[in-house]
Amino acid sequence: MRIQYSRTKNGAELRQVLALQQKNMANVLSPKEVLEEGFITIGHTLEILEKMNKACPHVIAKDNGKVVGYALVMLPDFRDEIPMLRPMFTSADLLLPCKKYVAMGQICIAKSHRKQGIFRGMYHYYRAQLRNDFDCLFTEIASTNKRSLEAHMAIGFKVVKSQITNGVSWELVNWDWH
Repeated sequence: MRIQYSRTKNGAELRQVLALQQKNMANVLSPKEVLEEGFITIGHTLEILEKMNKACPHVIAKDNGKVVGYALVMLPDFRDEIPMLRPMFTSADLLLPCKKYVAMGQICIAKSHRKQGIFRGMYHYYRAQLRNDFDCLFTEIASTNKRSLEAHMAIGFKVVKSQITNGVSWELVNWDWH
């Protein structure tokens, strides 16, 4: 296995991102998988992924030309595109008033490629690609998604706030790059 990290370049890669996303949504996983493997809360459309990608290309991990992981780049300008994320952006604006931040739109690794360092590899590539333009990376993680929360803490994210939005408990986390 030789993983290559890059930024998304075309619609074929974005469609592979969507296919991987659909396989990891909380509503299609068993309760055991949700607990042990983590999950994705929000589904995207191809249209919104293309808009986000045009503004700032997403990060992907490929194995033999196939997307096996992705980390979506979401600029604050997209706060109104996904209503469920508005509270996260509002909190980021309040918590990071003097920072130029980018939001982690979502990160996912194919089940076949987990526990092989791809999560860490994508995040380090993400930081290397964007740290000259942004001070930090901000996101929220469902409090029940223990695997994701632990993995983010291991990378260097810090919990800056906990909040409940629409009945869901979230951990707002930030990774300062400077």
